[in-house]
Amino acid sequence: MARRSPGRYLAPLALAATVAGAYLIVHAGLTHNSSTSTSHVSSRATTTAKQGKTEKAKVYVVQPGDTLSSIAQKTGVSIATLEALNPKLVDPNSLQAAQRLKLRR
Repeated sequence: MARRSPGRYLAPLALAATVAGAYLIVHAGLTHNSSTSTSHVSSRATTTAKQGKTEKAKVYVVQPGDTLSSIAQKTGVSIATLEALNPKLVDPNSLQAAQRLKLRR
């Protein structure tokens, strides 16, 4: 009987280690992205309590897929006001995720 190569036993172990490593990397990336997106929710146009009084948020952090009209609808600020407060930042064709837009003065 011929002696078997050690690679025959090591190849499946290497494959299993590669799959496990890829799973851990992807899982860590998904966990990091979900915690990042929840931190932006607090900076959206929600009312927050500050020293006993409530006031609206001053900035909006653009999320992936947002348009100028969807931001106006979410925040209750008109498109004209958004354009007036952010003259250099607001180009409806080039909004980028994580961009900060002023909602009020």
